[in-house]
Amino acid sequence: MDLATLVGIILGAGLLIGAIIMEGDISLYWSFSSLLITFGGTFAAIMINFSMNQVLGVLPLLRVAFSKKNIDSVHVINTLVEFAESSRREGLLALEEKAQALDEPFLTKGIQLVVDGTDADLVRSILEIELAFLEERHRLGQKIFEQMGALAPAFGMIGTLIGLIQMLGDLTSPDQIGVGMAVALITTLYGAVAANLIFLPVAGKLRIKSNEEILIKQVMIEGILSIQAGENPRIVEEKLKSFLSPDERDFSARSKRRQEIPSVEGVTADA
Repeated sequence: MDLATLVGIILGAGLLIGAIIMEGDISLYWSFSSLLITFGGTFAAIMINFSMNQVLGVLPLLRVAFSKKNIDSVHVINTLVEFAESSRREGLLALEEKAQALDEPFLTKGIQLVVDGTDADLVRSILEIELAFLEERHRLGQKIFEQMGALAPAFGMIGTLIGLIQMLGDLTSPDQIGVGMAVALITTLYGAVAANLIFLPVAGKLRIKSNEEILIKQVMIEGILSIQAGENPRIVEEKLKSFLSPDERDFSARSKRRQEIPSVEGVTADA
């Protein structure tokens, strides 16, 4: 699980509740009818704006936002370099069995296209089309949460207007006007909190995870085409590392050195 997402929501909610308790009675901030107006209205509008299948796809997206699972870019590059070395030694056909053992369908598909002798331009076209549709699906999920972030405050304001109309409809008890005004404003509070603590941050987290996945798949495309072209594994490695940040490149170099040290020590011991 991605602790940053969970901790952020819990911390934000905890600070808000703590501030409310410090200043007054927390029961004043509870209104079931306000919840119905704010969240019910938001989800109803989302169902009008999007298809049922798209709305039902929100739950898997929430799992993505709270999941820590991501593709290790360094591991992907190392795998592609190993494939390049195998291809140079044994030929492209030797990659078929290794590709089937991968836990990454996109990379498996690309390697299989290369093994089948598909033209390089066609390989790039097929993989880029799949990547484009993947990006579009991700963009749709982000749009749903961004739309919810825009609608929640609007329905909060609608709830406030409803409360004000009800309050002004009965002015026989002036002492209750202040309490009625507070209750009327609760829906605005609910809408603002839901938008800025949940919906918009989740949309931002999905955008970040989508960009990371798309970048890794671009690395895969370049690596697959380099393998097909028969490029030197060292050149393949340097080309793919250009996609990484400086910190990731340093981590990759340290990992490679750690892998090489035991073999050096073994040679020394044998000598």
